[in-house]
Amino acid sequence: MQYLLSGGQACIFYGGTEFSRDADIVVLASAGNLAALQAALRELDAEQIFVPPLEAEFLDRGHACHFRCRCPGAEGIRLDVMSVLRGCDPFPNLWARRAAVEVQGTGEVPVLSLPDLVQSKKTQRDKDWGHIRRLVESDYLARRSEADEEDMLWWLAELRTAPYLIELVRARPELVTRVERRRWLAERGLRGEDAIGAALLDEEQQERADDRAYWAPLRRELEHLRQSRRSDG
Repeated sequence: MQYLLSGGQACIFYGGTEFSRDADIVVLASAGNLAALQAALRELDAEQIFVPPLEAEFLDRGHACHFRCRCPGAEGIRLDVMSVLRGCDPFPNLWARRAAVEVQGTGEVPVLSLPDLVQSKKTQRDKDWGHIRRLVESDYLARRSEADEEDMLWWLAELRTAPYLIELVRARPELVTRVERRRWLAERGLRGEDAIGAALLDEEQQERADDRAYWAPLRRELEHLRQSRRSDG
């Protein structure tokens, strides 16, 4: 089965710790892959707890499908399944960039790449912005002494810790024009933490607004499905 661990459990593997018994996965919404997922859900004795049903048409439009596991050893664990992540590439691209983590007693688990995980966390939820900061900061501190140009470009694009972002701008100013943040990095990167902080906040607020706009029609569709289910019942 083609799936990628995402969400809080993936954050743990990259050093952005989140303690949660829930799990989020991204799956390929093909007929064969969904059949394999259904088989796995039966093994977990997982019941669906919200609409929509686990079908490709809903997954392809960006919906999440939610389950609660009941089998011994996994009782109460919630599993959220998606196929499309706002702002992220299609699943085949995510799969090609995946990381692999060896889990004792389980074996190799495919996980969203760090850049894809960070992108997927740009939501309207407060906690996700803390995760983004910790994930990118941890990567920067762990690898900055041996980083290549591609690493530095990603950090320039994603760091949310003002002192480290200023440090990087000062160290490699010639890279600034190659990232989307160039509109304010070149201007504010040498002006101190307050200027950087204000720009980061503007960025975050725009991403939150984009996420609300993305989910608004999907939420309306879910409400219609709930009302239809109540009417049928």
